[in-house]
Amino acid sequence: MTALAFTADHVAHGRRQRRNTCRRVIGCAVVALAAAFALTLTLGQSFTPPQVVLDVLLGKDVPGASFTIGQLRLPRAVLAILAGLSFGLSGAAFQIMLRNPLASPDIIGISFGASAAAVFAIVFLSASGAVVSLLAVTGGLAVAVAIYGLSSRNGVAGTRFILVGIGVAAMLESFISYTLSQAPSWNLQEAMRWLTGSVNGAQLQQALPLSAALVGFGGLLLSQARNLEALRLGDDMAAGLGVNVARTRLLVIMGAVGVLAVATAVTGPIAFVAFLSGPIAARLVGSEGSLLMPSALVGAILVLGGDYVGQFLLPTRYPVGVVTGALGAPYLIYLIVRVNRTGRSL
Repeated sequence: MTALAFTADHVAHGRRQRRNTCRRVIGCAVVALAAAFALTLTLGQSFTPPQVVLDVLLGKDVPGASFTIGQLRLPRAVLAILAGLSFGLSGAAFQIMLRNPLASPDIIGISFGASAAAVFAIVFLSASGAVVSLLAVTGGLAVAVAIYGLSSRNGVAGTRFILVGIGVAAMLESFISYTLSQAPSWNLQEAMRWLTGSVNGAQLQQALPLSAALVGFGGLLLSQARNLEALRLGDDMAAGLGVNVARTRLLVIMGAVGVLAVATAVTGPIAFVAFLSGPIAARLVGSEGSLLMPSALVGAILVLGGDYVGQFLLPTRYPVGVVTGALGAPYLIYLIVRVNRTGRSL
């Protein structure tokens, strides 16, 4: 066997191993998510037998359980899963594209855009429901366009995009603080509840826009998965491999911002899920595997598990955003220190 043939076989074997590792991680994550979903439906303040849960899911009218499962637990669990998938997918897309684990939407200002628009609508327009959601989506998209435009100079450099985003996030955070200081008491509570990020009061109807966003914008992201993996090697290397770097960046930003904005509009900005999902998935899959689907599943597990912990495993009930924020804040400090020392990317 020639050296060239040996090298080709070695490369092909490595690719197969990475694909198999990614599939195993996805399979394990799906099993873990299914187990968490089953736990959420069966065990809350009271235990509901699995057969009763199944009867309710099949549409049978079971006194007591139909309300507990069908109206309370099921919508909450479904919304948590869909929101987690959205945040995890969006966060990983930005981190991979910009080759920086700090390039999460809740760090670089895009989530703040949705939050600022929603808080403005609640406080100054006394809006609620669909109006708040629509303005949150508009705010997230507008801020993403602004950051993209401000950081564009002979192409979009990852570091410039992140720095501009952090600056925009700081300004929007100041605007949110000012808006809250002007809020009457009856609007302040609603605004704070929205900013915390939660799936309290979830309804199955809210799953429709999230599902549509995942199919549309999420499908757009997954269609760019191979090009995203090439971008991890650097813009020049990706271009040498035939990737249209500018087009790929634009499509990834559109898909990631779209799915993030809709999720934020439905549940509020659930803290650090987009930030944590990608690095956790990278640890599981390895540095060479595709991270989009594993990150989405990790995000779903984080939101569903965090909501369960906040409801039943702490002395006081907390929204899921409080639980994920408590997990994400120390990890953010650790990641900043690690990146500063090693310069490593996701």
